[in-house]
Amino acid sequence: MKFSLLFLTTLLFCEVSFAQQSAFPKDWVGNWKGELIWMRSGKTDTTRVPVQLRIHPADSINTYTWQIIYGSAGEDNRPYLLKPVDPAKGHWVVDEKNGILLDQFLIGNRLCGAFTVQQSTIINQYWLEGNRLMIEFLNVGAHTLHSTGKGTEDSPVVNSYKVASYQKAELRKEN
Repeated sequence: MKFSLLFLTTLLFCEVSFAQQSAFPKDWVGNWKGELIWMRSGKTDTTRVPVQLRIHPADSINTYTWQIIYGSAGEDNRPYLLKPVDPAKGHWVVDEKNGILLDQFLIGNRLCGAFTVQQSTIINQYWLEGNRLMIEFLNVGAHTLHSTGKGTEDSPVVNSYKVASYQKAELRKEN
């Protein structure tokens, strides 16, 4: 009886989880608006910035706008494009239209990427949660802070990095 109840509960959970999967990028289309909260390592204060993400079909097949606006439209407007690389494998790219391409991967219901610029590696995640579009950025130092371990099978070399900042935003679709 306990096994059957556990099995049914697990099955129901899986069905609910799969039912909540969104069709990417179709279900993400719209003008999203909210506030970005930026927290830095070793600091207690946070910075709050209005943020928008505008996702719409573009001229090309399967290409979408990926316009990020920090502050007002005139302050920091980044009119990028989201392009398919291999959508069947969840591979997309954000084209900054200046020679910079940021690879992104759809993992479950999250669009994830990692890139290094100057001395920082940025790890990003975007996902739908109900009627909200969630965003997270983690800024990790690109240089090894500590290298430990003995380099053996029982104690492999492990590199540690400084986590410099964390940003998160919860955006709602504008009507």
